[in-house]
Amino acid sequence: MVKYPVRLVIMLRAGIVGLPNVGKSTLFNAVTRTRKAEAANYPFCTIDPNVGMVTVPDTRLPVLQGIAGTQVVIPAVIEFVDIAGLVSGASQGEGLGNKFLTHIREVDAIVQVVRCFEDEDVHHVAGVVDPVRDIEVINTELMLADLESVTKKRERVSKEARRGDKAAMAEEAVLARLSEALEAGRPALTVQLSPEEHAISKQFFLLSDKPTIFACNVKEDDLAAAGANPYVVRVREYVRTHLACEAIVISAQIESELVDLPPAEADAFLAELGVKESGVGALIRSTYHLLGLQTYFTAGEKQVRAWTVRLGDTAPQAAGVIHTDFERGFIKAETVAYTDLVACGSVAAAREKGLYRMEGKEYVVKDGDVMLFKFNV
Repeated sequence: MVKYPVRLVIMLRAGIVGLPNVGKSTLFNAVTRTRKAEAANYPFCTIDPNVGMVTVPDTRLPVLQGIAGTQVVIPAVIEFVDIAGLVSGASQGEGLGNKFLTHIREVDAIVQVVRCFEDEDVHHVAGVVDPVRDIEVINTELMLADLESVTKKRERVSKEARRGDKAAMAEEAVLARLSEALEAGRPALTVQLSPEEHAISKQFFLLSDKPTIFACNVKEDDLAAAGANPYVVRVREYVRTHLACEAIVISAQIESELVDLPPAEADAFLAELGVKESGVGALIRSTYHLLGLQTYFTAGEKQVRAWTVRLGDTAPQAAGVIHTDFERGFIKAETVAYTDLVACGSVAAAREKGLYRMEGKEYVVKDGDVMLFKFNV
């Protein structure tokens, strides 16, 4: 196996959040295929965040493995963080609020787990299951914390803006728009900003500005027909119209049970439930894309590997993920699209058909590109 000295492996973090007892820790254990997080029927069983590395499911890897004829396959990975449950008043320090908000500030995206099932044996902090209310509780606390941050920032920036400082004036204009939205109960991520304004807002590290996906946690019996679950229907409609976000259906308890099963038995178990794929796989892939990430591949006799780059990265930047020298001495990238390589069956056949290209420094990498870098240092 070839070991590359990695310079810049992109490792972004997704934080799993939600009210106490909605299934966060159970989902974390399922996603990371561990038993690291305690899952118990009482609030705040998670205090310090649990962290786990998660491989990104990708059906293209075994196909490339067959073409390359290698035994070594290395998938892409992202990091998940299980964060303590939040309660109303967290922005004022209620429950574990201050610690909760600090941990959220440290992640790049949010997976908000929403309880979409009834169960008398599983206590709900509000006494009644209402997923939309739960979403609003969490978002309200994030927005209140953001409003306090924005207000303090505006007080500092306004002095420089009055003196005619152009950078301060631009910041003040963005802060004013963010403040207006937050005061109206709209998260920062819903504010329409130009690319330049968005770059400014990113410097404020607002909690409600983080990319978010919602995980509707349903019971085992509801998974196959989750689309008809009234709670799921409400969540999907709410997050689509109010937050422009996506909702994924999972059953944290089922996923937790699958952790200990071999792949064949897990598939058989899901088939019995009338489900084709584990909800965790869809959640991981959606989170990967939510983070603005994509995959390119290197494939040869030594190994097939998925490398993580950001959307919009150029060929030299992609090369730099493998090693500094690859980017510094970049000459060109031999590139073929995954679909073209599979259709041809080999690199040689793709080259004969003119589908194997030479790309330069300005080339923007596309998801699924299979690449070989030429460099000189």
